[in-house]
Amino acid sequence: MSLSKNQLKTITSLNQKKYRTANHLFVAEGTKIVAEFLNSNFELEQLFCVDKAIYKNLEKVTEISETELKKISTLVSPNNVLALFKIPSTTPSIKSGLIVALDEINDPGNLGAIIRLCDWFGVDQLICSTNTVDCYNQKVVQSSMGSLARVSIIYTDLKDYIQNSKLPKYAAAMDGENVYKSKLPENAILVMGNEANGIRDSILKLINNTISIPRFGALKLTESLNVATATSILLSEFKRLT
Repeated sequence: MSLSKNQLKTITSLNQKKYRTANHLFVAEGTKIVAEFLNSNFELEQLFCVDKAIYKNLEKVTEISETELKKISTLVSPNNVLALFKIPSTTPSIKSGLIVALDEINDPGNLGAIIRLCDWFGVDQLICSTNTVDCYNQKVVQSSMGSLARVSIIYTDLKDYIQNSKLPKYAAAMDGENVYKSKLPENAILVMGNEANGIRDSILKLINNTISIPRFGALKLTESLNVATATSILLSEFKRLT
């Protein structure tokens, strides 16, 4: 069975958020990433592959040619399989543990990396401001390397969320307390800011604890760390000290 015109149109339209939202679908590509979602609670809508025998135990599988796969893939080198999964309903907010909150993160690669970091460090929930890049953006899905299947992500008004949470709040800031000298709690919200502008002032005003990663270079001229890199260092410290 080959790829129909309607399927081609639907799949390519999912490059845009409005069509992902309208269809409640997102795209995952590659053997490993698709396997991560198949082994999770995500519901498969349809799987397209160049060798149906690999997925013989699955329903909703369509075998297509490599040429057809290239038409629907966003990868430079398509990896044998592309699948459509249903976007799940938003899960209830978790009230304890370490939670990461993102304020206006724009780069899909950064969000994908942060999702992987949450998965690595056992952070079950990621809170995103409404103007943070969509986690079902195909670049985010690919760069998260399947971790999106295991981290709960909620988009909400970040100001309201922080105001209503009883957990201690920590913000990453250049002028914050040295994180290596800070006493960090087991239950907290760690807020990370926009790649260029940091955390908005309206959010910072709600946070009593600011922490920073000190520069050790002799000249100390480096302007800032990549937000995903900074997140990895701070999560490591939270987990090491709790």
